Amino acid sequence: MLLLTVYPSNRLTAQSVDPLAIRLGNMTAVTGLEQAMTDSLLGLLPGSTRDRAGNVTLTIGQGAPKRLVQCPLDELGYVVGNITGDGYVLLRRVGAPTTYPLFDQQLEGHRVTVFGTKGAVPGVVAVKSTHLTRGRVGSGAPDPVFTVDNAYVDVGAATAADARALGVDVLAPVSLAKRPLPYGDRLLAAPGAGRRAACAALVAAVQTKPKVNGTVVVALTVRSLYTGNAGLASVKALLGPFDDIKTASLTTRYTDTAVETVALGDADALVKQLVTWMEGR
Repeated sequence: MLLLTVYPSNRLTAQSVDPLAIRLGNMTAVTGLEQAMTDSLLGLLPGSTRDRAGNVTLTIGQGAPKRLVQCPLDELGYVVGNITGDGYVLLRRVGAPTTYPLFDQQLEGHRVTVFGTKGAVPGVVAVKSTHLTRGRVGSGAPDPVFTVDNAYVDVGAATAADARALGVDVLAPVSLAKRPLPYGDRLLAAPGAGRRAACAALVAAVQTKPKVNGTVVVALTVRSLYTGNAGLASVKALLGPFDDIKTASLTTRYTDTAVETVALGDADALVKQLVTWMEGR
């Protein structure tokens, strides 16, 4: 788990959203299992609290109008579904249906991280032997498409007991290894880079200490990928009603892939838009 640090500036520079976006991009918040990330956000936003649903909220100002600005934290990911007798970890997908049929193929042969009770455990998804499996389906027939059911994660364990000794057990969150890559003209590539950069922009906007018009509730919400957007629904029920609701979001390329890409210049612009909106200008 990567912990975040507080940036103690009153007015952020144009570049200061970059390290924050990269830090958030290094973190994992599988839908329904976002607590580690929200723990860090509570430190980033002094005065914020975690509600009973797990959302991080901060109320700024007072009086009317009462408005809400929110950014969803969670990501489509996996949990440990079982551990085989020879120590391989099996997976189950968590969250909304995938956006395209080959989503799970990103796992095949790639590094993943299992977030066990004793900390992050590195692993790799095994690849079937080409020589032993080729042609097994039938002459001229294509090999079956890789799915999450084909994912066998090697965490260096020889038995199920070895895996559990590492802190790995059923329902532990699992994600692709996060290695955010800044490149080009302030582009950032990482799984979920768009959501992470948008939430970084919201945090950066709050850190400018805007002089809000009325009351603004800032919410970094969880479980958005469940039916009904459970985290946002909880904020509305607990802190609403609201006169206006705004969602922090950014346009991305290669969406929902391991190299989802966002322009950090757009994140800068979003910071300014959010501050303007909070101040009612």
